[in-house]
Amino acid sequence: MLPIIPVILSGGSGTRLWPLSREAYPKQFLPLVGDDTMLQATWKRVASLADKAPIVVANQEHRFMAAEQLRECKAIPDAIILEPVGRNTAPAIAVAALHALSQHEDALLLVLPSDHVVRDEHSFHSAVKVAAQAANQGKLVTFGIVPDAPETGYGYIKATGSGEVRSVERFVEKPNLETATQYLASGEYFWNSGMFLFKASRYLEELRQLQPAIVTASEAALERAARDQDFVRLDAESFGQSPSDSIDYAVMEKTQDAAVVPLDAGWSDVGSWSALWAVSDKDENGNAHHGDVIEVDCHDTYAYGTRLIALIGLRDVVVVETDDAVLVGHRDRVQDVKEVVNRIKREGRSEAAAHRKVYRPWGAYDSIDNGDRFQVKRITVKPGASLSLQMHHHRAEHWIVVSGTAEVTRGEEVILLTENQSTYIPLGVTHRLRNPGKLPLELIEVQSGGYLGEDDIVRFEDTYGRT
Repeated sequence: MLPIIPVILSGGSGTRLWPLSREAYPKQFLPLVGDDTMLQATWKRVASLADKAPIVVANQEHRFMAAEQLRECKAIPDAIILEPVGRNTAPAIAVAALHALSQHEDALLLVLPSDHVVRDEHSFHSAVKVAAQAANQGKLVTFGIVPDAPETGYGYIKATGSGEVRSVERFVEKPNLETATQYLASGEYFWNSGMFLFKASRYLEELRQLQPAIVTASEAALERAARDQDFVRLDAESFGQSPSDSIDYAVMEKTQDAAVVPLDAGWSDVGSWSALWAVSDKDENGNAHHGDVIEVDCHDTYAYGTRLIALIGLRDVVVVETDDAVLVGHRDRVQDVKEVVNRIKREGRSEAAAHRKVYRPWGAYDSIDNGDRFQVKRITVKPGASLSLQMHHHRAEHWIVVSGTAEVTRGEEVILLTENQSTYIPLGVTHRLRNPGKLPLELIEVQSGGYLGEDDIVRFEDTYGRT
């Protein structure tokens, strides 16, 4: 049996769970079900099955979040491959397969999206072991979820035969309700999970035959990649030339060796607030509440927030609160959140892309107030971490230390500031902030000037490769 290497796909930036999930902080980095984030839960689910360290494919904008969350759950990846642009799953898996073959003679790749829920891990492990036998014989295996409802939000797989491994007859696009009901009654159809198991060499062999341009671009992007510790930064120009295609369209629907292993393990892709309600723990009235929530005479509601939320006499309603937005909607209409996000984008607002609190490799900043020609931020710097050596053309800054110790480079001088001390950074002066202590540094930053955008930063030196 060839060794199993988990390939965790973390490149998504979906907003179907807005306002909690944003482009800059998507759902795989959120603890939506339990204490672990969805990325961490994905790794823990497969850790005991893995014979080799995982390969993670991530959006380069999310690289530090992915690395930090993996470190927190004691996962040591073989590589975190960074996509400079999104090209769908077929190229993402191709670069993972090419990387795996550069390290091993061959291996079974267990390909998993990083934002799914699997409640029954024992059944999942059993299905993987069955799939591994078929994959070892050259099959390209997908996991078909045993449907329990006529779901119109998923693609379907029609299987032939019976037993633990079945042949794939065809893949079907998302059906209407009448068709989905017929699929459910027939017993021949499964939901398409987007999870796969196959030899790295077999996947590339099929892809080279069916979509050779993807392999060519992936090979060039990996060959010209820059390597920085665990990060493998794909060459942007080469990877950008790859066709954008899913593994389903590029390979699975065309290959003669597609197989499906039925999986009944409490799976969900958590693609909407109603789906998250369905997999959440509920009270005796069907309410799933997270945070400080008081309800009176409510049934089948979902609430998520950090401040006190009070619900009275509601049924089938979703309420989600963040620092800068509140979503209220009927559970049957939450798919329409995409219309809200599209309108936010059209109006040029920031709430579709980022939260008020923005995470950086050195810590985070929270924009707590702003107005004409000023902005106030609360900044947290991790112990030992440092911001870049930088300068601004349009703003000056005033820093006040709330707790911890700050080492401040200001022009040619370096000073230490402690609690209740402050300094002023004039416009155009080169500066840097570092936390030399063992505790988090917290400070208040007051910006003033004619332009306060985040793109008014000229970096001269940076620990995190952002110059």
